[in-house]
Amino acid sequence: DLLPSCDGEIATMSFLQDVVDILLQYVAKSFDRSTKVIDFHYPNELLQEYNWELADQPQTLEEILLNCRTTLKYAIKTGHPRYFNQLSTGLDMVGLAADWLTSAANTNMFTYEIAPVFVLLEYVTLRKMREMVGWPGGCGDGIFSPGGAISNMYAMLIARFKMFPEVKEKGMAAIPRLVAFTSEHSHFSVKKGAAALGIGTDSVILIRCDERGKMIPSDLERRILEAKQKGFVPFLVSATAGTTVYGAFDPLIAIADICKKYKIWMHVDGAWGGGLLMSRKHKWKLNGVERANSVTWNPHKMMGVPLQCSALLVREEGLMQSCNQMHASYLFQQDKHYDLSYDTGDKALQCGRHVDVFKLWLMWRAKGTTGFEAQIDKCLELAEYLYNKIKNREGYEMVFDGKPQHTNVCFWYIPPSLRSMEDNEERMSRLSKVAPVIKARMMECGTTMVSYQPLGDKVNFFRMVISNPAATHQDIDFLIDEIERLGQDL
Repeated sequence: DLLPSCDGEIATMSFLQDVVDILLQYVAKSFDRSTKVIDFHYPNELLQEYNWELADQPQTLEEILLNCRTTLKYAIKTGHPRYFNQLSTGLDMVGLAADWLTSAANTNMFTYEIAPVFVLLEYVTLRKMREMVGWPGGCGDGIFSPGGAISNMYAMLIARFKMFPEVKEKGMAAIPRLVAFTSEHSHFSVKKGAAALGIGTDSVILIRCDERGKMIPSDLERRILEAKQKGFVPFLVSATAGTTVYGAFDPLIAIADICKKYKIWMHVDGAWGGGLLMSRKHKWKLNGVERANSVTWNPHKMMGVPLQCSALLVREEGLMQSCNQMHASYLFQQDKHYDLSYDTGDKALQCGRHVDVFKLWLMWRAKGTTGFEAQIDKCLELAEYLYNKIKNREGYEMVFDGKPQHTNVCFWYIPPSLRSMEDNEERMSRLSKVAPVIKARMMECGTTMVSYQPLGDKVNFFRMVISNPAATHQDIDFLIDEIERLGQDL
């Protein structure tokens, strides 16, 4: 019934209007605190309750609209002010509109000829981001990739190529044994990248952190010297600006000094903390980032840009192109009638590449840098509010001392039954079960969501992450009340 299968313009417009109505109702519900964050069902229940199977014969448009409603009925309302789970970035209306527009445009980022405006916006936006990192005039290069893990892998790929360009043609067998260094609190994507690139996870050396989760520079230098004595070649240090669990910022200036001393590529994984560069109040936490050779920055995290939106920024121009180009003549013809530097596809690993920049660019136009700054400052203030509220409250223990550097607030809830218990193995064993049970009850009630995890010798604790500008002090109060309501009997 729909375009382009048949000449059904009226039916098509009516169908799309119905879809838009469904979406707008969902948006309204996402911000309604009286609605559930999640209508939780176990996988087997959902599989049995509905027919999800693909059939040979087409469904009616009424059934297709019902599929849309059902899918959103069980979707997690990640824009809900009481959703505090991973990537709780909220739901930005301008970003949503931009996503709809790019889906309608349905083009590819590999050449200027089929994505002229989008390619120019990527050029402008990456230059602005490099400027904010602190590279003079926004010099350098970059790409939007399918997420922080891929951005980090790009950094490893380019760092390896910079040191041993022959690896591109001859592979790992032609070069010495490489080693990379990152903190024990870093994101798993560093090891994953090493595995994917054939460097191997054993070649990623984890550096000790202090009690706040920051890399210890003296241990980094010790491990570099140790690796060199064994005949290995250190090629990359990945510092973290905003660790996943503690929200810690590695000491970038001290790390930069070490990287300079030993001529090692310095990468900063600012996937989570890069957004603080927008804030005059908080950007000091990334002091030294301007000395990095490459930086990962995910606007789809702290800045609230809809998924996916991750940038890899590289200080040296042209290196990314040399590393990745394959000169495919059917795409990157050299006799085109425009400036070929705008055909960005040959510096990417992907061929097909989604338009991720437009959401960020349009939001930046709508908010200005000051709007992002206000949004980020508010989220950090909410984290401080939560910390101040629970740090001396009965039934709570902080995982580490002192005010969090980012919006990660890590704590244990101690039920009344454990409060007078001696701190021993049995108490730890019982405490480890508290957060998972409370989280399960939260999801079954549908009232709120917050993540938990163990770390090292620390048993399961709550990791509150605030990056939704729709949240308020009242929502933080609600979360505390809900944890206590659901955990009192444990």
